[in-house]
Amino acid sequence: MAPEKNPLEIYKLLPRTNCGQCYLPSCLAFAAAVVSGSRKPGDCPYLPANAVPQALRPKSDREPYTMMREEHLAGLQEQAAAIELAPGASRLGARMAGEKLAVTCLGKDFFIDPRGRVTSECHTHCGLTIPLLSYVLCSKGDDNTGRWVPFRELQGGAAMSPLFGQRGEKRLQRLADRNPELFDDLVTIFSGVEEKNMFSADISVVLRPLPKVPVLICYWKPEDDLASKLNIFFDSTADRHLLIESIFELTVGMVMMFEKIAQRHQ
Repeated sequence: MAPEKNPLEIYKLLPRTNCGQCYLPSCLAFAAAVVSGSRKPGDCPYLPANAVPQALRPKSDREPYTMMREEHLAGLQEQAAAIELAPGASRLGARMAGEKLAVTCLGKDFFIDPRGRVTSECHTHCGLTIPLLSYVLCSKGDDNTGRWVPFRELQGGAAMSPLFGQRGEKRLQRLADRNPELFDDLVTIFSGVEEKNMFSADISVVLRPLPKVPVLICYWKPEDDLASKLNIFFDSTADRHLLIESIFELTVGMVMMFEKIAQRHQ
């Protein structure tokens, strides 16, 4: 059996000032979070990402798929570090907080520093940070049209639409069927806005996972012999802000997050 990883070994590498820039209460709490996998070494501005020995990292960090995503994230961080953040704030619907770019996602603030690192009071993970950095780098800044379209009508969406239906819409539909309070949570926890008379749905909620990439979730309740139905729509400008792969990852990542919250409630 492998020896248990000790957070104190990472704690020794930290500045031990409890500065709070990682959005945790202390350096010891950050060390424990790195061992558990909920924080990355690079989330501490004073700890180089390669400073933590590989043996102290969670096993999942060494799996090929995770490594591939982290390499993708590292590439995006490098690109973000090479640009000026302030000139793009207005284009992105974001603002500057000191030297950091503050982007509101699902009602929560996420901060991108000049080195391309993403921090927040919320848990950050590749499923959010990759689309967020892609948004910063790729968004054309177009204003929303208010015209809602399905995933398949976005540029490049037709080929991925069946997979999006299975991993996004069908999963969220099953979750809504089992958890009638889901849409209340979307409004109260994630700053969603309930809309009326959208595609004749029983419930419609608009979320903003990124400032200029709103998502409309429409749910039709089961009735008589008819099963329930759920569809996810995007503003027609979504593909002007993100590549279709990032739109897919962002939406599926949201659904996975909603599932975890529902599990905690149960």
